[in-house]
Amino acid sequence: MRIGVRKPRVRALLRRLLKAALAASDPRRAVRRTITRTPTGILVAGRRYDVRDGGRIVAVGAGKASALMAAALERRLGARLSGGLVVVKRGYRVPTSRIKIVTAGHPIPDRAGQKAAARMLGLVHELTRDDLLIVLLSGGASSLLPLPATGLSLADKQRTTRLLFRSGATIREINTVRKHLSAIKGGRLAAATEARIVTLILSDVIGDDLGTIGSGPTAPDRTTYADALAVLRRRRLWTRLPARVRSHLRGGAKGRREETPKPGASVFARVQHVIIGGNRAAVEAAARAARRAGLRSRIHAAPLQGQARQAARLFAQLAKRIRTMGNPVRPPACLLAGGEPVVTVRGRGRGGRTQEFALAAALQIAGLPKVWIAGVGTDGTDGPTDAAGAVVDGGTVARARREGLEPARFLRRNDSYSFFKRAGGHIVTGPTGTNVNDLYVMIVL
Repeated sequence: MRIGVRKPRVRALLRRLLKAALAASDPRRAVRRTITRTPTGILVAGRRYDVRDGGRIVAVGAGKASALMAAALERRLGARLSGGLVVVKRGYRVPTSRIKIVTAGHPIPDRAGQKAAARMLGLVHELTRDDLLIVLLSGGASSLLPLPATGLSLADKQRTTRLLFRSGATIREINTVRKHLSAIKGGRLAAATEARIVTLILSDVIGDDLGTIGSGPTAPDRTTYADALAVLRRRRLWTRLPARVRSHLRGGAKGRREETPKPGASVFARVQHVIIGGNRAAVEAAARAARRAGLRSRIHAAPLQGQARQAARLFAQLAKRIRTMGNPVRPPACLLAGGEPVVTVRGRGRGGRTQEFALAAALQIAGLPKVWIAGVGTDGTDGPTDAAGAVVDGGTVARARREGLEPARFLRRNDSYSFFKRAGGHIVTGPTGTNVNDLYVMIVL
């Protein structure tokens, strides 16, 4: 783990906090404490499933944490597990013996993900009522299972996905659209099989909405084609979409296409969803680590959402209050928050929400002594970069300007990655094997 901060004590503190958050989000531990093997089947969060008379236990899944979940499930069930298929982001594969792990593109879907999703749908379709399907789901699943609805192409979905990501749309808005362009999302995976289903979820969605996490392949969908149209028009993307996407959504809104399965549909009577981890546990673990390190720690009341720059402005205002008034907590202090802000991309630079948050924060706290602010993606990847996030202090802006770098110009171009690559401050973890949103940290000494 590489943390680009000059002060050794702060570097050690951030490393300790991040390690604690990641340990609390470990998919393997989460699976082990949720599933127990029994003589006739399994016990899942207190609910017993008997699998007899030739019935099989099969696992499928997708997401950045799903490979580690699959490995833990294999160790738990051993030979009782018949096999399965899991799709992970490239670089996140781990060794397994019974569940096949395939890699695919993220965040922009690719042909490998499309082939894997089609294979997964065929696999679950073959299962019977005697079988048990375990679905391993974590953040990233939406991009990794790109199975276009009839009449749409992968290129249509790729173009739509890029536009949505750059528009500043929330994850709920993005997945509302993706569910209505898909043959597998929005409850359609559950509808494709007769088997009983247990879905284990490592949540990357604030509020843990089942229909949003991974676009809810086994969950009821409360959104509609009309909602998808509204998102695209609200984000001013409608006229920029591929013609086939517009036609598909218009047809669905007029009732000419089958809707996603809704709450109350009979299919969900045989589905159990279990949230096995999420952002709050990670933030609380980091807060405990801060207290053990001698800091007065406080968790921000609400997760950070909305525009990353606005979230940075909020954190900077709190930093100034803590530094000057000792409110809401006196130094030495640590303020933490979870969340998943968004970035509306208007420039041609590279970066992601945690790096943009940090760069915007640097401008807001310029000249403020003994204050450090960091944003880190728990999956180890912030946007299409190799950095998990970045850390800044009150001297970041002045040091950058002495090197001929103007932070505000990089921010206007949405080029936070290039700024930190040149000015220093990146946090690099590599793939972490988990994904429970972001961790935002302020340290005031």
